[in-house]
Amino acid sequence: MKQKTCVPVKETAAPLNKIATSPKKPSRRFGLRNPIGLGVLVLGLALIAGMTPLYLKASDHDDGEVDAKGRNLNLTDLFVFREKDQNPNASQNDLVLIMNTNPRSLARQQYYFSTRAKYEFKVSRVNNNDATPTGKEDVVLQFTFSPPDANRQQTITMTAIRDGAIVLQTKNLRTTPLNPNPSAPPIVNQVSGGGANLAVFAGLREDPFFFDVEQYFRVRAAFLGIGPAVSGFRPPEQAIDFTKGYNVNAIAVRVPIKFLQGSTSATTFDVWETISVPGANGKFTQFERLARPAINEGLVVTNDFLNALNTVSPGFEAAALAGQQPAANIAGPIVGEAKKTLLAFGNTEQRANALLGAFLPDVMRIDTRGPSGYANALNAKGSPIRGRLIKDDVIDITLSVVTEGKVTSDNVSYDGAPGNPAQGHKPLQPAFPYLALPN
Repeated sequence: MKQKTCVPVKETAAPLNKIATSPKKPSRRFGLRNPIGLGVLVLGLALIAGMTPLYLKASDHDDGEVDAKGRNLNLTDLFVFREKDQNPNASQNDLVLIMNTNPRSLARQQYYFSTRAKYEFKVSRVNNNDATPTGKEDVVLQFTFSPPDANRQQTITMTAIRDGAIVLQTKNLRTTPLNPNPSAPPIVNQVSGGGANLAVFAGLREDPFFFDVEQYFRVRAAFLGIGPAVSGFRPPEQAIDFTKGYNVNAIAVRVPIKFLQGSTSATTFDVWETISVPGANGKFTQFERLARPAINEGLVVTNDFLNALNTVSPGFEAAALAGQQPAANIAGPIVGEAKKTLLAFGNTEQRANALLGAFLPDVMRIDTRGPSGYANALNAKGSPIRGRLIKDDVIDITLSVVTEGKVTSDNVSYDGAPGNPAQGHKPLQPAFPYLALPN
């Protein structure tokens, strides 16, 4: 593979919060008679959805396809928020971390977590909201699963590693199997250790992600000249949510902030999630990684590059962006492709560098001193720093940012448009784990 030099982020680049929106009023509709507008729209959708012939790659649904990757080894979304921001009756001193896996799980079908994999939340403490993520694993919450029993339950072993030492390990946790009564209460495992009380849920829930992927393929066909002319995204009353009716296997953890702090007073954390599987020598190797929605699979289109990103840490990305060797040479083509995509939107060199600096390395940063929400606050680089709530419209937010306001919405929302049966998810549950009941 021809090597390229990684382009480091310029310190003088304008922060994203000063360049994220266009001064002109953005248009939500682009026709074929407006080739520039349609080109931006198609690129915008390609950025978010990728270009594999079989599967959508939005919000990490099916990114980095390989023969060995079953759906239960595929991450879909990460949510990180203060519990009080989802539930006013809860404590603002607790965070909720949610890892969704196994995309496109059919309604009323039982799916299981892999019995050979490690599912992990990884957390770095952050001293400065503007600092580049380091990828340092200050806290790891690890989950492994037994084969299902006659009741379709799996036993969970949870291990918490803090500052390199195991501070909690329990082997008697249980998953929530699919119940004949869809509204049956979930099994919430209570765990004590490391000086704090945690709660754990694992089982099927409704997939909370939302996006009109069908119209994307129509727009792409029109752009390629192999389909009829279309005028862009469908209006809300016609737009279709591709995840409606599907479930995911979710792992949700309620964790006190003080547990993540350890002996420090940190209030900001970088969070990402991984799945690792044993290799030929029995040693576990990272197979999947995810943090922010529509970043690695959004900025990078080549499937081999996505596979490469899935196997490295945010620290590797940080080293590559800083021009450090050998990371820069190895990651150069990947970062180069991401930048090429951003430039194709009409972004300037300066703005493309600012976007790279804002969204790479790929972590979910959360400053716990303010209300959670993907668009609630940015740091000086323009990077979101308040985590992600379940209903946050991350596709609209990302479309608006990466297209500089030229594309602002796919006209799909979590609750759906009135009178449109092709949109809308079940109501979120009022208590932990908050995700809607499975279909």
